This record gives sequence, C-alpha cells and structure tokens, in this order.
Amino acid sequence: MKICIFWYRRDLRIHDNAGLAAALASGLPVLPLFIYDQEILDHLPEKADARLTFIHDEVEKLAQETEAAGGTFLARYGAPLQVLEQLVQDFEVAAVHTNEDYEPYATERDTAVAKLLKKHGIDFHTYKDQVIFAKEEIMTKSGTVPKVFGAYLKAYTARLTDELLEPHDSKKLFKKDYLHHVSREKAGARPTLESMGFERKEQHFPPVKLPAESIVRNYHKTRDTPANEHGSTRESLNLRFGTLSVREVMRQARALNPKLLAEIIWRDFFMMLLWHFPRTATESYDPKMRHIEYRNNEDEFRAWCEGRTGYPLVDAGMRQLNETGYMPNRVRMTVAGFLVKHLFIDWRWGERYFADKLLDYDMANNVGNWQWMAGTGAISAPWFRVYSPESQQAQVDPELKYIRRWVPEVGTSKYPAPIVEHKFARERAVEAIRAARIAAS
Repeated sequence: MKICIFWYRRDLRIHDNAGLAAALASGLPVLPLFIYDQEILDHLPEKADARLTFIHDEVEKLAQETEAAGGTFLARYGAPLQVLEQLVQDFEVAAVHTNEDYEPYATERDTAVAKLLKKHGIDFHTYKDQVIFAKEEIMTKSGTVPKVFGAYLKAYTARLTDELLEPHDSKKLFKKDYLHHVSREKAGARPTLESMGFERKEQHFPPVKLPAESIVRNYHKTRDTPANEHGSTRESLNLRFGTLSVREVMRQARALNPKLLAEIIWRDFFMMLLWHFPRTATESYDPKMRHIEYRNNEDEFRAWCEGRTGYPLVDAGMRQLNETGYMPNRVRMTVAGFLVKHLFIDWRWGERYFADKLLDYDMANNVGNWQWMAGTGAISAPWFRVYSPESQQAQVDPELKYIRRWVPEVGTSKYPAPIVEHKFARERAVEAIRAARIAAS
C-alpha cells in the first residue's frame, strides 16, 4: 500500500498543524514519524537534559494519541538521512510531508533529504507552520531584506488577517480513515532516553495551554517585573517545540494585547534574518565588528556563568537560568549586555552558554538578541551603548524581591564585590570597539 509520512520536528502537536493537515488531506494513509536526530543530540553538553526530557514526553503523548485514533506512530534515533533511507526500504512511501525549519543546519539537512527522496521517486513537501510570514514574504519597497523592526512590524501588521490565523484542520482529520496502521513488530520499539544514552531530568515546564486571559491583558504592565511570576506568558517553550501553534498564540495576543503581539512578531523577524544571513549564527553581521579583540577572560566568564559578578541583577538572572532553564527577557538583556560590554567577552561565548541552558532555546531569537546587545547584528543597539546594571536593577527590581530570591546573601559579607567598575568597563569597551571599527574602515 502506498503511504505518506508526516515527519514531526518543531511542531509536536496534532491540532492546527499545517504539514500534518496537508498530509492527512493528501489521499494517502499517513504514518507519523519523529526522528531523534543524533547529529543534534551528540552536541548536548549533559546526558540529563531537560529539553530532551520534554521532547520525549511530548513524542510519547503523540504516539498514544495516534494509537488511540487507530494509527501507528514511528519514532527513530539516528541521522535523518539514514533513518529515511531505511524507511523507504521498509514501506511503500509515495511522499514525505513536513513543516519548514529555517536554521542553517535544518535547511542544509532538508536540501539533502529532498535529494535523497527524489532519487527514490518520492515527493518531499514542506509547509510554513512555525511563523506567519517567512523568508521573502515581507521585504522593503526596494526589494531588500528589512533590517528595521519598526518598519517590518508596520508591514507585518498591515498584512496580518484573520484568515492567516485560522487553524488548520489537522485534528479533525486525525482519525483511523486517514492514518496508516502497521503491526508493533514492523513499527519497532520507540527509543527511550536510556536507549539513546541519556537520562531523565525532572524540571518544571509551563503547561501546554494558552496563558490566562488576565496575564495576557496585563503583559505590557508586568513584562519588565521579574519578581512577578505571572508577569510573562511563558509561551516561549511551547512555541519553540510547537506544542502550541503560533496561530493560536497570535489570535489571543491580537485580541487582547498589541504589545505581546509585537513581541511574538520578533520571532518571525529574527527567523527571517537568520534564513537570509545564515552565517550570523556564528559570525557578526557587521563586518566592522568581526575583528574586535575581546578580552575573553575565562575566570571572569566562569564568574558570570555561576552568578558571582558582584552585580545582583546579573547574578540573580544567571542563577535562575542555571537552576530552572529560564530567565525573564529584561534580565536576559542585562546579563548579555554585562558580558559583552562590561567583561568584554565575545557574544558567541554567551550565546553558546544560553544554548546549553535555556529550555526555550531558539537559535534565531538567541543569536538575534545577542548580536543586538553586542552591537554586531543586522539589527542592533548602538555599539557604544553600555547599559548600567545598577540602573537596570533600579528600574525592574527596586525592592530586590527578585534578587533576594536568587541571591540571598546580597548585602552581606558573603556577597562578592563587583568584578569590574561600571564607568571603567564602559570606557574600555567603547574605546576598544571604536579602534576596531576604525581599523576595519
């Protein structure tokens, strides 16, 4: 029997799933698949990884829902090309459907997959699902890539319609008549964390549901108050792994809070930039900023990682990140700015550390925001801007409620003195960057 495969990636849900809906409507029985990509997992720094635990739990939920609907769910561990090569030998595959991914590795992988499947006479269909507008859908009037978010936001919201946010009917079609069923023997055992060489890590994850209406309505008032546990929607993890769809998240934000809607649109903006400029994943966008001689002091970097800088807001953020895998957005800006300007350490060191620790790590957002803070990106803060950690603290945590939760020894003899003085650090960074820019001119 000819079948099609739907390949889950950053879209771990049945409802409102563009690629899954298209596969189910294709007229061929659908065999859902998830690949634990060894080429990604091999780079995880620890065997007990909370994100992999989250993914594994969600994949198992999908498998159970698929079986309850009368179908079979496949899960494999290995390199995607090798896994797919084996599957086209095991099944009569006519087509593979999947949703687009815009990161450099993903685009290279999908190009190779398309070539492999074409060799076997198999169609490869990709769909836009994790963003509303992608690639070249929003460009400047002169046909160039937009690098000013304000103009991008204006063009984006002008084109954003109710129709674009309508859910896909994947959940309605997800039933026995549209799914493929095979024996347990042919399906094979699904990988466990242990069989892949990993361990379970218990961690608190935000619920897989839209935030309460009250949180969304008040978002613009509470988003910069890290002590308020309900000040943020905490949707980023579910958007990252697609357990919620961007359309349902945007529908709620559009109806209740334009500030939150704008923040979600930043996702599309950064993904568009990374797709156009994939080298920025590891290289500064601005050529004049590529030859800065950062200090890269390893002892100071370690102090930053461990929350021992002597700047309470910076230390609170880093300790929260290390313990929970999360940090409020305003605090992320503060700790990033401190690393690249006060300690004058390469932004890539910080980006990599966040990549290892953040539950909601998303390359486009992470790279975009780090390069913004460093002044090196396609969109960036002025390179000479150096935020004062004390001023940031006074604005977002004047009563030290957030700080005292994560740095209880603040104000005592046990808390270290500042690792560097603000005015000195600011002048050092500005002069070094100015000199590098002049030399590169």
